[in-house]
Amino acid sequence: MRAAFHLDDLPRLSRSTVDRREQVRGDPEHVASTWPLARVVRVDPQGRTPVSEDADGTLRLVDVSSRDFGEAPPEGAVLLGEEDGTAYWGVRVPDVDSANDAGSGFSATEKWRDLRVSGGDLDAHSAGLLTTAVALLSWHDRARFCSRDGSPMRAIKAGWAQLCEAHDHEEYPRTDPSMICLVHDGADRVLLARQPIWPAGRYSVLAGFVEAGESLEACVARECAEEVGVAVTTITYLGSQPWPFPRSLMIGFAAVADPEQTMQLQEGEIENARWVTRDELRAALEAGDWMTREGESPKGAHGVGGTAFEAGEERELILPGGVSIARAMLEAWAAAA
Repeated sequence: MRAAFHLDDLPRLSRSTVDRREQVRGDPEHVASTWPLARVVRVDPQGRTPVSEDADGTLRLVDVSSRDFGEAPPEGAVLLGEEDGTAYWGVRVPDVDSANDAGSGFSATEKWRDLRVSGGDLDAHSAGLLTTAVALLSWHDRARFCSRDGSPMRAIKAGWAQLCEAHDHEEYPRTDPSMICLVHDGADRVLLARQPIWPAGRYSVLAGFVEAGESLEACVARECAEEVGVAVTTITYLGSQPWPFPRSLMIGFAAVADPEQTMQLQEGEIENARWVTRDELRAALEAGDWMTREGESPKGAHGVGGTAFEAGEERELILPGGVSIARAMLEAWAAAA
């Protein structure tokens, strides 16, 4: 049996360089003082933000001055944190496509990108800011009324909490834990599965939400049994990554299973599952990723490897993109000696 493997680097959306400044959120005077010289991350309802691209393909957020939004934070703005004396805020802006069509002030030269597609190519500063902004702004969009009595809520603590206007009940952003597990045979094979809604040839590791009253390890064992009908042992923690689509935390594990077990696929959830050798996985990693929905290739700098190919091109094995923790887990296992 091969030695256990681990993630060599943080998953792409787990990277951040910004101090969240949790200790000052309840100080209205300090929060207000950060606004005049702050930089603002704009996010539209589709989760897109403008980015610039370095020569090596790294993407960076194009933030703007808070002065573009007035003397005080607009309603719904959230304080993302501070870095090198600069405060960063997140603000929801209109849908960029509709705004451009209406000629309402967005620059036609700005390239707006979605976190799910392009997050893996952001630098650590930008990845931390945008992941947090997408998560918080999405929460505000969905949590406008009190869960206890349906009363209107208003944002407090720099956007990190909401207060029920009727009974002063505070609510905070919800995070849904989800396990994601790379199942291998302890030697040179890994178990991959595909959902019926995915593009042809796309496979990934197993994943599922943690249920009420359930431990993470119990969730791993249950989901592997439910999705593909295999029993797993040697469950070990690998790492985690926020996945704000809209509010998940992906908690990564590895586990061992006997490939001689007869698989039973969960109807409607798993279309196919297969054991893949380490060499086959390495070849798929080298082959590259499919084109993004913006029509641009993912960058090779973040583990993609080879040349990207069109979505319609037939491939026997297409792996998750570099933005996901699944990709980091597969790369780590493929690289293990």
